[in-house]
Amino acid sequence: MYQTLYRKYRPKKFEEVYDQKVIVKTLKNAIKTGRISHANMFVGPRGTGKTSIAKIFSRAINCEKNIDGDLCGKCFACTVSMQQECLDIIEIDAASNNGVDEIRELRDKVNLVPNSLKYKVYIIDEVHMLTVQAFNALLKTLEEPPEHAIFILATTDPQKVPETVVSRCQCYNFNRISNRDIILNLRRICDLENVQCDDNVLNEIAVLSNGGMRDSIGMLDKLISYSIDNITLDDFYEVNNMVSQNERLYFVSLLFDGNINEMLCVLENWYSDGVSIVQIMIKLLDDLKNIIVDFYVNGIEVKVEQYEKLAVFINDNLEKMKRSSNSKIFIEIILLKYVNEYINKTYNELDNNHKIISQEIISENISQENKINTENENISREIKNKNISENDFEVNSIRINNALATADKNELQIDKNKLLKLNEFVFDQKIGYLVCALLDGKIVVSSKDYILFSFEYSSMLEDNYPRLEKLSYVLKNVADINKKMAMVTDEEWSSLKNEYINKLKNGETYIIMDEFDLSKSNSVLKTEDKSVIMDDVTGIFGDIVEIN
Repeated sequence: MYQTLYRKYRPKKFEEVYDQKVIVKTLKNAIKTGRISHANMFVGPRGTGKTSIAKIFSRAINCEKNIDGDLCGKCFACTVSMQQECLDIIEIDAASNNGVDEIRELRDKVNLVPNSLKYKVYIIDEVHMLTVQAFNALLKTLEEPPEHAIFILATTDPQKVPETVVSRCQCYNFNRISNRDIILNLRRICDLENVQCDDNVLNEIAVLSNGGMRDSIGMLDKLISYSIDNITLDDFYEVNNMVSQNERLYFVSLLFDGNINEMLCVLENWYSDGVSIVQIMIKLLDDLKNIIVDFYVNGIEVKVEQYEKLAVFINDNLEKMKRSSNSKIFIEIILLKYVNEYINKTYNELDNNHKIISQEIISENISQENKINTENENISREIKNKNISENDFEVNSIRINNALATADKNELQIDKNKLLKLNEFVFDQKIGYLVCALLDGKIVVSSKDYILFSFEYSSMLEDNYPRLEKLSYVLKNVADINKKMAMVTDEEWSSLKNEYINKLKNGETYIIMDEFDLSKSNSVLKTEDKSVIMDDVTGIFGDIVEIN
């Protein structure tokens, strides 16, 4: 009998779990130290690993030879606990067994000693579905269970669980799985199943699953059944009854042109085909964000104000769209309102003021644009000519040196996580362009006082040098990263990284330099008599370098 992919590739050990590092580490430490709570509550969105980790935890606490808190998979206890008919690991679906009689039966049996294992574990899934009487029946057992009994309560809706129950449990909050980890797992499954799948399909699956690993694997399973060998983006759109990006952008052009009749026809066709109009609006918001980011980062030529207004308008009404009893009609009405307020109003104003907005204003705009272009050219020329009065390149070089001299792998990971906060400010009217500029780079080295960004093109550095203070301000006040910032291109970073490793092999190390002591800028390294342990390289860069 065919086994669905999410069951086939469900993690069986802690090391196989994706993106719940804090929870996994806490549970493993509890097992190693013997500080195992008798009542645990796993809280989080569906498909994030609550039941999977509950099963792993119940087996690991019974493992006779656990390895660093993880089950060995070979001992007698592991062999027994892996069997579906294991009598000492009891799974209860509270959605269908939510009455007081079922819980009373559980309460009566909990005192029975385990059949084969050290602990008898009760996993109660969707525990919030229990009735009030059932919770009351469970309460005393949770408060004073026998030593051999451990409870794991899993829920997606913790606010429905009485506080008296929650207070007796050790609570673990599960996060949504990152798109990166979902894509990695889906790619692994595709390789194991010998299925060809485009990378952009995996990305679309990750976005649509909204952080749910089980949902993403389920989608992949359905696509494999549909296309068998090679999964394309068209297959994804057809199976999930969605529209392509080109269709969505065509719809946007109809809005900007004020073409109401065609816009309503397109909406009607989508609705007739069974497509979720709300889901289209969600994807459309993502499309608009990408266009706005491309404008500020890559300089694509679009009327960005139009895209910004539409993105804000959709975002402001998205929750209302989801809650509406008839989402299609509601979306039609608000889009007609958008066309009337933002598009037609703009056209009317242009018509009424056509005589006023004449050659004089156009000339003024051209003059202002030329002035801005001239200023930008001067800034670029100053940077390229290494303007000594401002010491841009010298200070940047010293900061690169100091970042490498004090680099810390833990700081690097912390700062990468903090940088994710910037995504919430992409559309901010005041700092959006600075946020986009930072997100276009990546953190390659970090220490207590310094942070080094790498950008793909040298032109990005030229744009960012004049606004370095503003970028540092955004890092400090939005991402909570209060460090001196330095920048390199990806090409320079590749060369710099190799040079760093080679010099460490030769027994050289970096010296901390004063930013304003430029006389030392050409003497960054010194040779030490002591040998340099190459593990330090991995300690700084993690797994981003290969040492031959």
